[in-house]
Amino acid sequence: MLVSLTVGKVDAGVTVLLTPDKRLIEFPSILLPPNIASGSIVDITVARNHGSESEADKKFAALQDQIYGAFGAGEPSVPVLRCRNATQTSVVLEWDPIELATADLISLSLYRNGQKAGNIPRPLHMHSTKISGLAVDTEYTFHLVLRTSAGTFSSQQVAVSTHKMTDLSGITITTGIMPGTTREALGTAVERIGAKIVDGVRIDTTHFVTTEGRGMAWEKAVEMNIPVVRPEWVEACEKQGRILGVTKFYLDALRPGPPSDEVSPPQSGSSPAAQQKDLPPNPPKEEDTEAATAAEPKSKKQESSSEGEDDGHDDSGSDSENEEKARANDSEQKVRLEDKDGQKVALRPGQSSQGHWEGSDDGPDDKQPAPSPGDGASFQDVAL
Repeated sequence: MLVSLTVGKVDAGVTVLLTPDKRLIEFPSILLPPNIASGSIVDITVARNHGSESEADKKFAALQDQIYGAFGAGEPSVPVLRCRNATQTSVVLEWDPIELATADLISLSLYRNGQKAGNIPRPLHMHSTKISGLAVDTEYTFHLVLRTSAGTFSSQQVAVSTHKMTDLSGITITTGIMPGTTREALGTAVERIGAKIVDGVRIDTTHFVTTEGRGMAWEKAVEMNIPVVRPEWVEACEKQGRILGVTKFYLDALRPGPPSDEVSPPQSGSSPAAQQKDLPPNPPKEEDTEAATAAEPKSKKQESSSEGEDDGHDDSGSDSENEEKARANDSEQKVRLEDKDGQKVALRPGQSSQGHWEGSDDGPDDKQPAPSPGDGASFQDVAL
C-alpha cells in the first residue's frame, strides 16, 4: 500500500505530515529521507511482514513454556501421616517432608477425631510430634491438613489405639552409664517384656535407664523431660506384669533399706545438742556424784535452821544437835562406791547399804541401778 503525504512542519525530532484529506500525522524525522523541507511530498509504503510476525510468535511461546515449567508445573504434595510409636497414654506421629513446589506455606494443622488439635510449629523442619495425656486402651484417629497459597491438602486418616496397662510393647528405652553386667541383664529383661532399646535419646523414647546421672545422653533426657529411672523399674514391671509408675524408681529417689539398731554416727553440720541427744546416758563420775549429794544435806540444814527461826525457838543450845543430824544425813546420803566384779558401781543418794549390796547373789537385787544425776548435775557433759 503506497501512501503520499505532504511534509508540513519539519522539526529535529518530529515531522508533521499532511494527508490528502487534511489530517495531521506526526512522524519521526529520523525515518524520513534527508533534505526534506516543508512542502515536500513523500511516499510511504505500508505492508505486513508475515515472516517476522511468525518468528516473534515462536519466541513468545517458548518463553511461556519456560515460565510454566519453572513455576506452574509442580504443586504441593499431600502429607503422608503414620504412627511411629504408641504407649498407654501417648502417641508419636511422623510424616514425610512437606513439598510445597512454588507455593507459599500458610499452616500445617493436626486433627484428632475430626477436631483441630493444634498447628505444627516449624512444619518445614519438624517431621514428627508427640501427643500425651491420652486415655488408656482407647482408639483415636489423626490426620494432617496442609494450607498453602496453591490450595489446601489433607492427609489420610490414621487410626491409633493406646495400649493396655499389661501391654509393655510400647516401652522404648535409652540406656545411660551402667556396669556391663547390669546392661546385659537389662537387655534380657527388656526382650522378655516385649519392649525395645534404641540408640540415643529420641522423641519416642519413653524412659531413660541408668545408674549414674551424668553424660550427654542423660542431659538430653533431662532436657526433654524423659523419666530417668534405675534398672530396677524394668524388673518390677516384669514381675508385676504391667507398667508401673516411676516415682519410686527415679535415679535420685531414696532407696529403702533394712532397719538397723546401731547408733548412727552424728552427721556433719548437726548441732552439738542434737548429737548429745542421740548418745546414751553416761554413768556419773565419783566426784560429780559426791558433789551433788553433798549439796542436799546443806540445803536440808538451811531448811531446818529457817524452820527454827520461824518457830521462834532459841537455837543457841541446839547447835550440837543440828551438827549431829547433819552428819547423820550426810553419811546416809553419801554414795558408796565399791568394787564388784572389777567395775565401779554407783548407788543412788539415799540408797541403803544393807541387803544384797555386799556381794549377795539373791535375784533381782544384783542388777545394777540405773545411773541418775543428782541435783544440778548433768550427764551430757560427762565423758565415758
